[in-house]
Amino acid sequence: MADDKSKQDKRDRDRVAGDEDYEVRYFANSNGISVDQARELIRKHGNDRKTLEREAKSLKG
Repeated sequence: MADDKSKQDKRDRDRVAGDEDYEVRYFANSNGISVDQARELIRKHGNDRKTLEREAKSLKG
């Protein structure tokens, strides 16, 4: 079955949905931090993916 091209996804890929457990887990795993650390970063810095990735890097290094 082919994708319906008339239905476009309105989600913002530049944001991490902090209220979605699967997305927080994915972000944490892909950045080598714990889920609790990821939630703390989202709480502290908002949900901008670039900012969160930069802050996650600083936690590891």
